[in-house]
Amino acid sequence: MTGGAGLALGLPDNLRRTQLLKTAAPSELPRVNGHAVVLSGSCSAATQRQVAALQRQCESYALDALALARDPGAVAKALAWAQPRLGQKPLLIYSTAAPKQIEEVQVALGRERAGAMVEQALGEIAKDLVARGARRLVVAGGETSGAVVTALGITGLRVGAEIDPGVPWTASLDEKPIALALKSGNFGGDDFFLKAFRELP
Repeated sequence: MTGGAGLALGLPDNLRRTQLLKTAAPSELPRVNGHAVVLSGSCSAATQRQVAALQRQCESYALDALALARDPGAVAKALAWAQPRLGQKPLLIYSTAAPKQIEEVQVALGRERAGAMVEQALGEIAKDLVARGARRLVVAGGETSGAVVTALGITGLRVGAEIDPGVPWTASLDEKPIALALKSGNFGGDDFFLKAFRELP
């Protein structure tokens, strides 16, 4: 099915009544230890507020789409910044920008190329940081979430309780699971990123 999130809200209860869905509650997720990272490719108004709120609490690094297009070493520079800072406190790597900046990038690179470059870069960054011990990831942006999950080779997720409406913590089904909160742009309150890590089992 396709449609807005509101369309799906009534499905679980209806499916449970017909016995097509057996699960009555979210899965209990395994405890996941490891470095914490937030990767944001969304430019929605909600994500802009969430990025601004997290920047007041944690170190952050801005990915510039124009720099990605012009500098083959742009991803390596982001990783060189992030690697020594990995820890329990979240790191934020983001391409989130104001509408005027987005328009300038899309004029220079084209909408599809700009988006694809950012998604690929964030996927590469996620793969490297997970290899270095990042196991708790929050990803903002639908396409960004898809790019990160693909880059990490994740084929299945256990779904846990909601952090905010429509956005649960999940855990990969690997032997050594990765905790992932994957959110579309306009989901979550302004404090979503920090709230997510507070509520992780």
